Amino acid sequence: MSRRQYITTAIDYPNAAPHMGHVLEKVLADVCARWFRLRGDEVRFQIGTDEHGVKIARKAQEESLLPKELVDRNVPLFQELYARLGIQYDVFVRTTDQEQHWPTVTALWQKLRDAGRLEKRSYTGLYCSGCERFLTKKDLEAGKCLIHKVEPEKVMEENYFFSLSKDTDWLSALLAADGGYTMIPKFRASETLSLIEQGLEDVSFSRPRSSLNWGIPVPDDPDHVMYVWCDALTNYISGLGFFTDREDRAFWDDAEVTHVIGKDIARFHALIWPAMLRHAGVRPPDRLLIHGFLTSEGEKMSKSLGNVVAPQDVIEKYGVDALRFYLSHEVPVGRDGDFAWGRFSELYDSVLRNKLGNLLQRTLVLLGKDGSAVQAPPEQFWPESYGAIWQEYTDGLDAYDMSRVLQLSVRKMEVCNAFIDANEPWKKSAEDRKAVLGALAENLRHISLMLLPFIPETAQKISTQLNVPYAKKMLEKDFVITPEMKQWGSQKAWKKVGEPAILFPKVE
Repeated sequence: MSRRQYITTAIDYPNAAPHMGHVLEKVLADVCARWFRLRGDEVRFQIGTDEHGVKIARKAQEESLLPKELVDRNVPLFQELYARLGIQYDVFVRTTDQEQHWPTVTALWQKLRDAGRLEKRSYTGLYCSGCERFLTKKDLEAGKCLIHKVEPEKVMEENYFFSLSKDTDWLSALLAADGGYTMIPKFRASETLSLIEQGLEDVSFSRPRSSLNWGIPVPDDPDHVMYVWCDALTNYISGLGFFTDREDRAFWDDAEVTHVIGKDIARFHALIWPAMLRHAGVRPPDRLLIHGFLTSEGEKMSKSLGNVVAPQDVIEKYGVDALRFYLSHEVPVGRDGDFAWGRFSELYDSVLRNKLGNLLQRTLVLLGKDGSAVQAPPEQFWPESYGAIWQEYTDGLDAYDMSRVLQLSVRKMEVCNAFIDANEPWKKSAEDRKAVLGALAENLRHISLMLLPFIPETAQKISTQLNVPYAKKMLEKDFVITPEMKQWGSQKAWKKVGEPAILFPKVE
């Protein structure tokens, strides 16, 4: 039965060009969105940019620009990269958009104020501009921010505070309940519940204009601008027009809502966001899908270390789908991953060029020489049940185990390569050769479908070269993998293959 799915990513901070961490998150979310569509779900996929705050204001000042000029210059860099990566999003929200975003944020602020959850008071705290928030002692190590490794600034000012501490019991129950607000992987929920047990503090929700002039104005208080949480988190519902005359709540109230985020912002999405929604009369999301960090050759990516990997450099050398494949294969959801040029080259050559590209080339060349029609032999001819294979594939993607699912496809390639070597179809009789080559072509048809969420352009190229009847439709948003397509030998109209072409060229 089809479902309605609303999937979002964290919105990106455009104080500089996009980096590999942005790409990791967008590819993960895009794989999810594509899988939802391929199984027949109605999908809305939203991304965007977080364009206010101290870092933007300071960076603009450094470059002698206005903050709006800086973000207007940088945001297209993100949009162009995601278009190149094939990130098939439906909505892009910019927090500087005064027509789409600001009305929802302002209305939400007023709802929180009316619910008695906002309080204006003086505060002295430690502020990290990198995190765009005040830190507690739990956030420090040797007096420095755990993430940015710098000492926070001591700040004394008057702010509006969101009374998160009053929601302790409700949040504990929400995160602990079966079918409540699910965190994937599960150990993140245990970490968050432990934080709740240590005691929650109220959250700063504004900054004085004397400290930060670049933000959304607080309603009825021109001396304050909204802080990151009320502004940035609200993009998830501003894109749906919440609390405005263009409100479309179907993709929230009657959908499964999944936020794809990094582990560094998991607790804010697990605690602050559902509490905000509660007091605005909106149900919490269904799940947080939390990815880890990406290192470079085993070390944190850093300009000072000279090990930052630009996504554009990888794409120029190896292509879009090679990068999508690497990130999906090498970085299991919930765990940290590493980008290593040597490992990238190894996977590119051994899996993409050899196990996949060479297999397709050999099969098509032999079928072309043979000149016979494609005909899948009886299913018992093949040693594995495709019913079981597709069930394992579906179960893995439904559990967001992307790496395991992709490895399943690679194992299928390995089985096919072993099969062609063991059977040597060029030595067979015409009838036996037809059965062997038909089995290989049918396997490649299934493999191309399995690769479709991960490396869509390559998947379509495989089916196009095979001349599969549905190949031209595979990249359309309404293309669905039907039960018939998952059956062995189901494409009765498939008679002849096309011309072979190199999928992944040799890279020196």
